Amino acid sequence: MSWINGPFIGFDTETTGVNPNLSRLVTASIITRGPEGDVVQNWLANPGVEIPQAATDIHGITTEYARIHGAPIKDVLEDVAGTLSDYLKNGYPIVAFNAGYDIGIMEAELKRHGLPTLTDRTGGVRPVIDPLVLDRALDRYRRGPRRLSNLMTVYGVVTDQSMHDAEVDTRATLDLLQQMLQKYPDLSSKSLDELHEYQIEKHRDWAVSFEKFLRGKGQDVDIEKNWLP
Repeated sequence: MSWINGPFIGFDTETTGVNPNLSRLVTASIITRGPEGDVVQNWLANPGVEIPQAATDIHGITTEYARIHGAPIKDVLEDVAGTLSDYLKNGYPIVAFNAGYDIGIMEAELKRHGLPTLTDRTGGVRPVIDPLVLDRALDRYRRGPRRLSNLMTVYGVVTDQSMHDAEVDTRATLDLLQQMLQKYPDLSSKSLDELHEYQIEKHRDWAVSFEKFLRGKGQDVDIEKNWLP
Protein backbone atom coordinates (compact mmCIF):
# COMPACT_ATOMS: atom_id res chain seq x y z
CA MET A 1 0.00 0.00 0.00
CA SER A 2 1.34 3.45 -0.91
CA TRP A 3 2.38 5.83 1.83
CA ILE A 4 -0.03 8.45 0.42
CA ASN A 5 -2.87 6.53 2.09
CA GLY A 6 -1.42 7.37 5.50
CA PRO A 7 -1.20 7.52 8.34
CA PHE A 8 0.41 10.95 8.49
CA ILE A 9 1.62 12.50 11.73
CA GLY A 10 1.07 16.26 11.71
CA PHE A 11 3.21 18.29 14.11
CA ASP A 12 3.40 21.94 15.08
CA THR A 13 4.61 24.07 17.97
CA GLU A 14 4.08 27.55 19.36
CA THR A 15 7.02 29.03 21.19
CA THR A 16 8.55 32.09 22.81
CA GLY A 17 10.42 33.34 19.73
CA VAL A 18 11.70 32.74 16.22
CA ASN A 19 15.14 31.22 16.85
CA PRO A 20 14.82 27.45 17.40
CA ASN A 21 18.10 27.34 19.30
CA LEU A 22 17.06 29.98 21.82
CA SER A 23 13.25 29.86 21.97
CA ARG A 24 11.25 27.77 24.42
CA LEU A 25 8.32 25.47 23.77
CA VAL A 26 4.88 26.73 24.85
CA THR A 27 2.42 24.46 23.02
CA ALA A 28 2.62 21.44 20.75
CA SER A 29 0.09 19.53 18.71
CA ILE A 30 0.30 16.10 17.09
CA ILE A 31 -2.52 14.98 14.81
CA THR A 32 -2.52 11.41 13.56
CA ARG A 33 -4.45 11.32 10.29
CA GLY A 34 -5.49 7.94 8.96
CA PRO A 35 -8.38 6.34 7.08
CA GLU A 36 -10.63 6.62 10.13
CA GLY A 37 -10.02 10.34 10.65
CA ASP A 38 -7.89 12.48 12.95
CA VAL A 39 -6.65 11.73 16.45
CA VAL A 40 -5.52 14.91 18.20
CA GLN A 41 -3.01 15.33 21.03
CA ASN A 42 -2.29 18.80 22.41
CA TRP A 43 0.12 20.02 25.07
CA LEU A 44 0.50 23.30 26.98
CA ALA A 45 3.77 23.77 28.82
CA ASN A 46 5.04 26.16 31.43
CA PRO A 47 8.28 27.03 29.62
CA GLY A 48 9.95 28.28 32.80
CA VAL A 49 10.72 31.69 31.29
CA GLU A 50 8.79 34.83 30.50
CA ILE A 51 6.82 34.65 27.26
CA PRO A 52 7.57 37.86 25.33
CA GLN A 53 4.62 40.02 24.41
CA ALA A 54 5.49 39.65 20.73
CA ALA A 55 5.02 35.88 21.05
CA THR A 56 1.80 36.27 23.04
CA ASP A 57 0.47 38.55 20.33
CA ILE A 58 0.89 35.67 17.86
CA HIS A 59 -0.39 32.65 19.79
CA GLY A 60 -2.35 34.30 22.60
CA ILE A 61 -0.67 32.55 25.55
CA THR A 62 0.64 34.74 28.35
CA THR A 63 3.31 33.91 30.90
CA GLU A 64 0.70 33.90 33.67
CA TYR A 65 -1.62 31.55 31.77
CA ALA A 66 1.20 29.13 31.01
CA ARG A 67 2.34 29.13 34.65
CA ILE A 68 -1.16 28.38 35.93
CA HIS A 69 -2.36 25.92 33.30
CA GLY A 70 0.80 24.53 31.71
CA ALA A 71 2.43 21.23 32.61
CA PRO A 72 6.11 21.17 33.62
CA ILE A 73 8.22 21.66 30.52
CA LYS A 74 10.28 18.49 31.03
CA ASP A 75 7.13 16.39 31.23
CA VAL A 76 5.76 17.91 28.04
CA LEU A 77 9.03 17.51 26.17
CA GLU A 78 9.33 13.87 27.19
CA ASP A 79 5.75 13.13 26.21
CA VAL A 80 5.98 14.87 22.82
CA ALA A 81 9.40 13.39 22.03
CA GLY A 82 8.29 9.91 23.02
CA THR A 83 5.19 10.16 20.84
CA LEU A 84 7.09 11.45 17.80
CA SER A 85 9.86 8.89 18.24
CA ASP A 86 7.42 5.99 18.39
CA TYR A 87 5.82 7.11 15.12
CA LEU A 88 9.17 7.62 13.40
CA LYS A 89 10.47 4.24 14.50
CA ASN A 90 7.37 2.69 12.92
CA GLY A 91 8.10 4.47 9.63
CA TYR A 92 5.25 6.98 9.78
CA PRO A 93 6.07 10.38 8.26
CA ILE A 94 6.10 13.50 10.43
CA VAL A 95 4.40 16.32 8.49
CA ALA A 96 5.44 19.81 9.59
CA PHE A 97 5.40 23.18 7.87
CA ASN A 98 8.90 24.67 8.05
CA ALA A 99 9.94 21.48 9.79
CA GLY A 100 13.45 22.73 10.51
CA TYR A 101 12.00 25.09 13.09
CA ASP A 102 9.71 22.65 14.90
CA ILE A 103 12.22 19.80 14.89
CA GLY A 104 14.93 22.29 15.82
CA ILE A 105 13.03 23.62 18.82
CA MET A 106 12.47 20.07 20.06
CA GLU A 107 16.11 19.09 19.70
CA ALA A 108 17.33 22.27 21.43
CA GLU A 109 14.80 22.03 24.26
CA LEU A 110 15.42 18.33 24.88
CA LYS A 111 19.15 18.93 25.05
CA ARG A 112 18.67 22.00 27.28
CA HIS A 113 16.68 19.95 29.78
CA GLY A 114 18.99 16.95 29.78
CA LEU A 115 16.64 14.65 27.88
CA PRO A 116 17.48 12.38 24.92
CA THR A 117 16.93 14.21 21.65
CA LEU A 118 14.77 12.90 18.83
CA THR A 119 17.98 11.97 17.03
CA ASP A 120 19.18 10.06 20.12
CA ARG A 121 15.89 8.19 20.28
CA THR A 122 15.55 7.32 16.59
CA GLY A 123 19.06 7.40 15.13
CA GLY A 124 17.85 10.03 12.64
CA VAL A 125 14.72 12.15 12.39
CA ARG A 126 13.11 10.70 9.26
CA PRO A 127 10.86 10.42 7.35
CA VAL A 128 9.70 14.04 7.47
CA ILE A 129 7.51 15.82 4.93
CA ASP A 130 7.64 19.63 4.77
CA PRO A 131 5.08 21.32 2.48
CA LEU A 132 7.13 24.53 2.53
CA VAL A 133 10.21 22.82 1.10
CA LEU A 134 8.08 20.97 -1.46
CA ASP A 135 6.31 24.13 -2.59
CA ARG A 136 9.59 26.00 -3.04
CA ALA A 137 10.87 23.12 -5.17
CA LEU A 138 7.73 22.48 -7.22
CA ASP A 139 6.61 26.07 -7.85
CA ARG A 140 9.97 27.75 -7.71
CA TYR A 141 9.22 30.97 -9.57
CA ARG A 142 5.86 31.89 -8.01
CA ARG A 143 6.06 35.35 -6.52
CA GLY A 144 4.91 36.32 -3.06
CA PRO A 145 5.42 35.09 0.49
CA ARG A 146 5.19 31.44 1.41
CA ARG A 147 3.80 31.45 4.92
CA LEU A 148 1.32 28.71 5.79
CA SER A 149 -1.62 31.06 5.27
CA ASN A 150 -0.29 32.04 1.83
CA LEU A 151 0.06 28.44 0.70
CA MET A 152 -3.40 27.63 2.00
CA THR A 153 -4.74 30.26 -0.39
CA VAL A 154 -2.64 28.97 -3.29
CA TYR A 155 -3.78 25.36 -2.81
CA GLY A 156 -7.37 26.07 -1.80
CA VAL A 157 -7.17 25.04 1.86
CA VAL A 158 -9.81 26.73 4.01
CA THR A 159 -10.22 27.03 7.78
CA ASP A 160 -12.69 29.04 9.81
CA GLN A 161 -10.39 29.08 12.84
CA SER A 162 -7.61 31.47 13.80
CA MET A 163 -4.12 30.53 12.69
CA HIS A 164 -1.10 30.39 15.04
CA ASP A 165 -2.84 27.83 17.20
CA ALA A 166 -0.76 24.65 17.11
CA GLU A 167 -3.72 22.34 16.48
CA VAL A 168 -5.24 24.58 13.79
CA ASP A 169 -1.89 24.96 12.04
CA THR A 170 -1.23 21.22 12.22
CA ARG A 171 -4.58 20.38 10.67
CA ALA A 172 -4.07 23.02 7.97
CA THR A 173 -0.62 21.60 7.17
CA LEU A 174 -2.06 18.11 6.72
CA ASP A 175 -4.82 19.51 4.50
CA LEU A 176 -2.19 21.41 2.51
CA LEU A 177 -0.13 18.28 1.93
CA GLN A 178 -3.19 16.42 0.66
CA GLN A 179 -3.86 19.16 -1.87
CA MET A 180 -0.21 19.17 -2.96
CA LEU A 181 -0.27 15.43 -3.51
CA GLN A 182 -3.26 15.86 -5.78
CA LYS A 183 -1.60 18.67 -7.74
CA TYR A 184 1.76 16.91 -7.98
CA PRO A 185 0.96 13.18 -8.23
CA ASP A 186 4.57 12.39 -9.17
CA LEU A 187 5.46 12.88 -5.50
CA SER A 188 3.71 9.62 -4.71
CA SER A 189 6.08 7.75 -7.02
CA LYS A 190 8.89 8.38 -4.55
CA SER A 191 9.34 6.26 -1.48
CA LEU A 192 9.29 8.12 1.84
CA ASP A 193 13.06 7.73 2.02
CA GLU A 194 13.47 9.13 -1.50
CA LEU A 195 11.13 12.01 -0.67
CA HIS A 196 13.14 12.80 2.45
CA GLU A 197 16.38 12.91 0.46
CA TYR A 198 14.68 15.01 -2.24
CA GLN A 199 13.76 17.62 0.38
CA ILE A 200 17.29 17.71 1.77
CA GLU A 201 18.57 18.46 -1.73
CA LYS A 202 15.87 20.99 -2.60
CA HIS A 203 16.21 22.90 0.64
CA ARG A 204 19.95 23.22 0.09
CA ASP A 205 19.38 24.42 -3.49
CA TRP A 206 16.91 27.05 -2.26
CA ALA A 207 19.19 28.18 0.59
CA VAL A 208 22.18 28.64 -1.71
CA SER A 209 20.10 30.53 -4.26
CA PHE A 210 18.39 32.76 -1.69
CA GLU A 211 21.66 33.53 0.06
CA LYS A 212 23.21 34.54 -3.27
CA PHE A 213 20.19 36.77 -4.00
CA LEU A 214 20.38 38.54 -0.63
CA ARG A 215 24.12 39.02 -0.84
CA GLY A 216 23.64 40.52 -4.28
CA LYS A 217 21.51 43.14 -2.54
CA GLY A 218 24.29 43.91 -0.08
CA GLN A 219 23.05 41.81 2.84
CA ASP A 220 25.71 39.86 4.70
CA VAL A 221 23.71 36.72 5.49
CA ASP A 222 24.26 33.01 5.96
CA ILE A 223 21.18 30.92 5.18
CA GLU A 224 21.06 27.53 6.92
CA LYS A 225 21.81 24.89 4.29
CA ASN A 226 20.69 21.94 6.39
CA TRP A 227 16.96 21.35 6.20
CA LEU A 228 16.73 19.56 9.56
CA PRO A 229 19.04 19.81 12.57
